[in-house]
Amino acid sequence: MAARRGPTYLRVMLGKELRALREQMGRERDGGYTAEAVSLALGFSRSKLSRVEAGEIPLPKLADLEALMDHYGVIHDADRDQLLQMQRDSLKSEPVTSYRHVLPSGMPRYLGLERESVRVRGYENNVVHGLLQHEAYARALMGSAKIVEERTTDAVESSVKARLERKELLDGNREVHIILTESALRTAYGSPEVMRTQYEEIIRLCERDNVDVQIIPEHLPDMYRARFNFTILDFVELGPVVQSDSYGATTLWSKPSDVGQYQRHFDAMVKAAPGPSQTPQFLKNLEEKLWR
Repeated sequence: MAARRGPTYLRVMLGKELRALREQMGRERDGGYTAEAVSLALGFSRSKLSRVEAGEIPLPKLADLEALMDHYGVIHDADRDQLLQMQRDSLKSEPVTSYRHVLPSGMPRYLGLERESVRVRGYENNVVHGLLQHEAYARALMGSAKIVEERTTDAVESSVKARLERKELLDGNREVHIILTESALRTAYGSPEVMRTQYEEIIRLCERDNVDVQIIPEHLPDMYRARFNFTILDFVELGPVVQSDSYGATTLWSKPSDVGQYQRHFDAMVKAAPGPSQTPQFLKNLEEKLWR
């Protein structure tokens, strides 16, 4: 059997995006966009569409993707170009070094990959990592940029809801290991009560067997700190993927040499930072110092 072509994670991303678009259209049009209905309308086999959406097989024909985009109402050139680029990259034989995209569903495919991962390792030096955020903190954080980003109150609330749904990842057996800097925890969003609640939320999450949180103190000046935020996702069948955000775009890295570099950054900070068992007391001391 011939080997499947292209970086597997991009094929998975494309499949997930196509499924999200189909389900979105089904909600907007009150049904009629089941996999069976779409297959019948476009002359696809039901099995083919399901396997493409699952990322099991590539979508090699450009005409097939264009037909799906037309059927799902993807009309903006930028949105179509991003999906077409994803399709082209998914067919390449060599790893793709990076991938930047803004997707038509409005939901970065990183979140789809995150849901499929078996381990999440993240580093944040500006704000509390999204998987650890309390609702009040998330609302204050997103609300602080409301005017600058010209977002409505409804948009902020939708983002908060999505952030809380994302935290459902912590309910399973997925291993989650997050490193935060003390400066990220000192930066206030909302009232002192919001910050106290956020500290309590991290302490609560630290009680889970599958969650580890480490904090890099400010008073250790010679300790190694990465200069950028990133998250490493591990999978059962796919190779690791690294995600980093900049200027509103998501960059995903799958090339082994790139992934290895980020893993070395993470491992160095894990080794140098106080262990996860010290995190609850660190947060209690910080709360006492700053917010009482």
